[in-house]
Amino acid sequence: MHEFPVWDVGGFRIDFSTWGTIIVTMIITFVLARLAVRNLSVENPSKMQNFMEWIIEFVHNTVASTMPLEKVKRYLSLGLTLILFIFISNLLGLPFGVVFEYSEPNAFLGITNDLLDKYHGHVHIAFWKSPTADLSVTAGLAIVVIFLVHYLGMKENRKHYLKHYFEPFPIFFPLNLIKEISKPLTLALRLYANIFAGEVLIATILMLGLWGLPFLAAWQAFSIFVGGIQAFLFTILTMVYISQATIHHHDEEEAH
Repeated sequence: MHEFPVWDVGGFRIDFSTWGTIIVTMIITFVLARLAVRNLSVENPSKMQNFMEWIIEFVHNTVASTMPLEKVKRYLSLGLTLILFIFISNLLGLPFGVVFEYSEPNAFLGITNDLLDKYHGHVHIAFWKSPTADLSVTAGLAIVVIFLVHYLGMKENRKHYLKHYFEPFPIFFPLNLIKEISKPLTLALRLYANIFAGEVLIATILMLGLWGLPFLAAWQAFSIFVGGIQAFLFTILTMVYISQATIHHHDEEEAH
């Protein structure tokens, strides 16, 4: 197994591989979006435009399944950004790895004598992985989403948003509070656990050498499916939470 380059600054551990792949993911997401809208055409759309239109329609239907149709447009950009960013992040560690072997201490990369002793004098440092295989990334995404949920709830539906903490009876307030606290935890841990476990299994299969190639190909194909499912789950749960916080059930029934 391998370690990752970590820079310790004032007690904060900065993982170079995580930051690097986050930047790469952002660039890929932006470039993909720009290419899709570069030469828009109604009569002769490009393959990239057709692909992006399919993604937008899929996200639109996903958001529409959680809230009234007239409110979908407002959150479409958020849903599209989340599903693209997370899906690309989930797949970034699949195609290849960038690993170097070090036998000398390197304070900049967090390679200490203790770390070298742990690996008998030779440590492998990986500079490439899926960003979502890092708990700090998935936790950051979950915190941003939950902050947005509570902000929108207080801004657009304050009376009913605060009231739901005491429903169906005031005695349920502690349970409702625990439920709200568990939302970011489950969002972060579900995404992290699935992607991290997949990368650990890939590293294990690689130890088999040539014998592991068929298993590697099969697992990478399955990992694409898992990455898509996890991106979808994170996005639709985000929209469900926003809908619960901002839409009063009575208003929703009238809209339907």
